[in-house]
Amino acid sequence: MKIICNKILPPKGYTAINLFGYVFVKDGTVLEAKTINHEQIHTEQGRELLWIFFYLWYGIEWIVRLIQYKNSKQAYYNISFEREAYANADNLNYLKNRKRYSFVKYIKV
Repeated sequence: MKIICNKILPPKGYTAINLFGYVFVKDGTVLEAKTINHEQIHTEQGRELLWIFFYLWYGIEWIVRLIQYKNSKQAYYNISFEREAYANADNLNYLKNRKRYSFVKYIKV
């Protein structure tokens, strides 16, 4: 995973965005270890689903959650990929023991 500092990404309100294993942050941003871990979890999820299926699933699940919660921020936080990443961001050893496709157990809300 490579971290790229720039002036455009991520969108306002977000610390970082992971695109195909490249993490984009605004110039001057220093990422905490738990944020880096969160993004590394997304990198593993993306690799497992060959990236294209990760983004398809992510988008479809966001739409389903948006219908379910009628709130875009709540929809985002309830996407299974985000739930896994947020739930384990503080555990810096999580990826050493993580089983493949672990995000699946975070689908049901």
